[in-house]
This record gives sequence, structure tokens and C-alpha cells, in this order.
Amino acid sequence: KSLAGAMARGAWDNTPGIIAKGRDWIVNEMKASGLRGRGGAGFPTGLKWSFMPKQSDGRPSYLVVNADESEPGTCKDRDIFRHDPHTLVEGC
Repeated sequence: KSLAGAMARGAWDNTPGIIAKGRDWIVNEMKASGLRGRGGAGFPTGLKWSFMPKQSDGRPSYLVVNADESEPGTCKDRDIFRHDPHTLVEGC
């Protein structure tokens, strides 16, 4: 659960290099990957990320991670938050 432990498992390995490639590159990679949300609708992650403003109007932009598990009996996200939070944050 610690940052050092996450880094030992390979988390945060090239995050600065990925960020340096820019927003459009990241969104296009996500679209090309076909990654989908873990909710029932399976919404395409790259498409969702493309909705963030491209140009700043001076106000801050935020990415909100919804951790609500509305499906009865579902506990998958809770385990990720409890046991591997750095992977979740890095992915955001």
C-alpha cells in the first residue's frame, strides 16, 4: 500500500515520460487500447477522457473517479482501493 511498495511492483515507472507526450497522445492511446469502464455499461475510457476540456480557460480541470458500486453484491472496486490504491491513482 506504500508508495515504495507500489514502485517496487513497477507502478509509476514512466509516468513523467507519458505525461510529457501530451494530453492528445494519452487520450488516443486510451481509445486505441479499447479499455472500458468496469461498470455495467462498459463505457469506453478513451472516449470519456476526451470530454475533458482541451484548452484551459484559467479555471482548474478535474478528473473525478467514481467508486460507486451500485450493483448488488459487487465488491471488486473496494478491494482495488484497499489493496492497490497507487495503481488506481496512476491510471487516473
